[in-house]
Amino acid sequence: MIPLVRYQSALLLRSQRWLGPVLGYAALMGIGVQPGEPVLDSMGYAAAGLLPVAAWLVRICVTQEPEAARVCAAAATGPARVHLSALLSATGCAALLGLVGTAYVAAVSAPMSGDHKVAVPLGSAALAGLVAAGVCVLTGAAVGALGSRPVLHGRGWSLALTALAALFALVLAPSPAQYAVHALVAGSRTGAVHPAVLPLAAALVLAVVVAAGVCALSPRRR
Repeated sequence: MIPLVRYQSALLLRSQRWLGPVLGYAALMGIGVQPGEPVLDSMGYAAAGLLPVAAWLVRICVTQEPEAARVCAAAATGPARVHLSALLSATGCAALLGLVGTAYVAAVSAPMSGDHKVAVPLGSAALAGLVAAGVCVLTGAAVGALGSRPVLHGRGWSLALTALAALFALVLAPSPAQYAVHALVAGSRTGAVHPAVLPLAAALVLAVVVAAGVCALSPRRR
């Protein structure tokens, strides 16, 4: 599996299609994360921005390979493994963005509550931010996997459905990402840090189930 993931990652880097989601996330961070702002609020914003970015990267990775190359790789290793490697490559790229974004927020934000009256431990805030980033990356990866092939093939309406699903995943209560981001924002009001461990576990289960489903479907509907 590791050689396949390296192959998919190399395709992503060479195609330069990663520029769109990466620059989009950088723009979101530049607009929404200002130096001196409360750290937990900024961590929540940075984590939320990762969800659509992860979904976008998944869509890129599962469609970037030329059809002939995909058929050859599928014949050699199996279509399910090829599809899983694309999902893992996209998720890894989004996770790297989350790590960089969390480090940036920790470096420029004020370790204070939302009203700047209560000190917030920076290490705990950074850990909570990383956990929330992981939740949003995994949820976004699941959204992207469901919104692209082999589940959906039509480019226009599948893109629209993916964007809509990403929005719902951020605002609807059953979503692990919504719980994780809300935990950061709510903690900022009081200065309390609550890492979203249960939402992370739920997001991991969701991502694994979705990945298993779409990989099982890939031999039938490439």
